Amino acid sequence: MTEALGGGGPVAPSGGWRMATVAGVSKPKPRAVQLRLDVPDRVDHLPGQHYVVRLTAPDGYTAQRSYSVASSPGDPLVELFVERLPDGEVSTHLADVVEPGDVLEVRGPIGGWFVWDGERPALLLGGGFGVVPFVSMLRTARELGRTDLLRIAASSRTLSGLPYSDDLIEAGALIALTRIEYGIRPAGRLTPEDLVPLWEPGQTAYVCGSASFAQGAADLLVGMGVPPASIRVEQFGPTGAA
Repeated sequence: MTEALGGGGPVAPSGGWRMATVAGVSKPKPRAVQLRLDVPDRVDHLPGQHYVVRLTAPDGYTAQRSYSVASSPGDPLVELFVERLPDGEVSTHLADVVEPGDVLEVRGPIGGWFVWDGERPALLLGGGFGVVPFVSMLRTARELGRTDLLRIAASSRTLSGLPYSDDLIEAGALIALTRIEYGIRPAGRLTPEDLVPLWEPGQTAYVCGSASFAQGAADLLVGMGVPPASIRVEQFGPTGAA
């Protein structure tokens, strides 16, 4: 993951390597797996942070990948939502092989910039699997009784491919589908007309998704007059999500 724009954020916790036990495995969406991990002596995360999962082969070869946390800090387990990439060494193992009771090597929480403190108003723009850290923010806001602080817009090719679509819809998120219409909204990418009603002065704007989505959404915000210092962008590698 890479970060761009924006200013400093709250001081965020960080944790070292742990051996986590897989407490639950589910596949609620195509090309994805949801993992619930029991991390011993875990350091509580801030919404927006991520974990690294490291796999080690018998010959000593290692591969690791970062995944955003979807659970709130108050959840006793760490929840990760992983996109299964056809050539992904880590994601294919997590999606196809891992079962409850397995042990995974993880490090986290990581990241001190793309985090939400639970106190400031925020505009969240997610493309495809980029909505995952925003689910952590949403769940935290619910626990704090401050869902009024968050405005959410999510973009995906189809609703079936959007992680946590039920949670986002329940939260009143604006859903933009690029391949098919959604309600009265025609198919298409996010537009200024979509976002202007969601923006208000004092918000921090968080953008997360593929490189193309992140760049486009950030440019959209700047074009609307949102101060670049108020925009935080996190992007990841190629994905078919939005």
